[in-house]
Amino acid sequence: MTTEVPVTETCTPAATRSIAAEDAATSASALKALADPLRLRMLSAVASDPRGECCVCDLAELADVSQPTVSHHLKVLKESGWLVSERRGTWVHYRITTSRRDAVDALFGSVLDSFGHQ
Repeated sequence: MTTEVPVTETCTPAATRSIAAEDAATSASALKALADPLRLRMLSAVASDPRGECCVCDLAELADVSQPTVSHHLKVLKESGWLVSERRGTWVHYRITTSRRDAVDALFGSVLDSFGHQ
């Protein structure tokens, strides 16, 4: 014997406000670049430096890793649009990309604060 359950609700699709697929792919790539503790520390160091920039020599001191590893992480941050660089003699100086400054401030402000970091 089969009992039919009366349908009391119908599912009516609602308009969604998700971001476009292309925007999602771009955002995911940028966020993926931040999914590394050393890269987050590097970005934080640049963002909080009172000069508005950091020399690669300052960033290399954040962790006990080789210079090629430091260069790799900085390259990832540059290619994903978080940092820009300028060579001055033998040193390279990094600063936050102007268009990403608000996002970086939000990240190290409210977002990390929500995880209990100061």
